[in-house]
Amino acid sequence: LQLLAPFQPWDGKDYEDLTILLKAKGKCTTDHISMAGPWLKYRGHLENISNNMLIGAINAENDKANEVKNQTTGEFGAVPDTARDYKAKGIRWIVLGDENYGEGSSREHAALEPRYLGGVAVIVKSFARIHETNLKKQGMLPLTFANPSDYDLINPEDKVSIVGLTTFTTGVPLTMKVKKPTGEELDVTVNHTFNDDQIAWFKAGSALNKIKSDRGM
Repeated sequence: LQLLAPFQPWDGKDYEDLTILLKAKGKCTTDHISMAGPWLKYRGHLENISNNMLIGAINAENDKANEVKNQTTGEFGAVPDTARDYKAKGIRWIVLGDENYGEGSSREHAALEPRYLGGVAVIVKSFARIHETNLKKQGMLPLTFANPSDYDLINPEDKVSIVGLTTFTTGVPLTMKVKKPTGEELDVTVNHTFNDDQIAWFKAGSALNKIKSDRGM
C-alpha cells in the first residue's frame, strides 16, 4: 500500500500553455485508460498502477497505442513515461478524446492516475457519465467541445489555455485558447456539467480535500 499526499488545490488562475499528452482516437474505455488484469495487484499503490495509464488508447497522431511524442524532447515514448517526464519538469498536461470517453467500468483509478501524473483536464466530444464524475472528484476538469468538430482542429503539438476559471460558474462555458506552432490562435468553446458543490471540489483540489476542509481537519 502507498500513503498518498493530498492533491494540490487550484491556484486561482486560468490554466495557461498546457501541453497535450495525447489526442485519443476512437473508443477509449476505462480499460484503455487504466487496464485491469495483472495491474489490479497494484490498485493499492498509485505510483505503480499509474504505469498502465492510457496505454490502451490509440494516438490520433500515429494510430498506435502507448506511443506519444514528448513535446520537450521530440522523442516518442510510452504514455506514462511521457507524463512522468512532464510532471518532473513542472509541465501540466491535458488529454483530448472522442465520443463516450471513459465508458465501461466505474474504476476510479482511471481518474486518479491522470491526476497523479500531472494532468489537469480531459477535453472530449462526449463523456460516459460516471467517469466524468470521477474526474471531478479528483480535481480535474472534464470538458466537452461545444462543437464536436473542433476536435479535428487541434493537434498534439499545439499549446492550450483554459480561460474562465477565475469566474467558474455552473452552466457557463469555458474557453479553450489553442496556440499553433505557427503562431495561429483559435478560440474553442468547451462546456462543463459542474454544479456548485463540484466547483468547490475543483477549487479544493479534490472532493476529499473539500470534505476534509469542511470538517476542519
